[in-house]
Amino acid sequence: MTALADVDAAEHVNDAELVREYRRDPDRFTAVYDRYFRDIHRYIAGRLDTQVADDIAAETFLIAFRKRDRFDPARGALRPWLFGIATNQVAQHRRVETRHYRALARTGPEPAVDSHENRVVTWVTAEGFHPHLARALAGLPQKERDVVLLVALGQFTHDEVAQALGIPYGTVGPRLSRARKKLRAALHEEVSTDG
Repeated sequence: MTALADVDAAEHVNDAELVREYRRDPDRFTAVYDRYFRDIHRYIAGRLDTQVADDIAAETFLIAFRKRDRFDPARGALRPWLFGIATNQVAQHRRVETRHYRALARTGPEPAVDSHENRVVTWVTAEGFHPHLARALAGLPQKERDVVLLVALGQFTHDEVAQALGIPYGTVGPRLSRARKKLRAALHEEVSTDG
């Protein structure tokens, strides 16, 4: 078993214990929030912006709390389940996301407020989402954008992406491959027209 598989197995066991605890006492759901809020917030902020991320991350955990009894640890870990909820919330705000990438393409990244979260988001924005990439991401179909950003921002495996989006495992690779090809082509075109 690889080290990553060991971590995944340990996380799954810990998640199963968290589920048992919050099913006995709903107040224990705060442990889920404490464990995963930062990752969910960072993912949403990378897709939209930090102000929208505050609201959508809170909404993600509110939905998760309401649906907590539907979560089945036998089907996977809490992290992909939560990221699936977050991705669905982002999809509801897809116009905002597309406008965000188009605005980044025009103006570049926003200045940072001096906090760890904002420094991380600003780094991702500045390093990963420069204007050319922002335009290319805005041009991707939503389903492909979801996959590529779960891999890039959430550092998800294909299995976790499949769990988060509720799609077959075999769909993830081709969708990611198409997205990468489109991004490469769009970036190549941008560089060719700039140069």
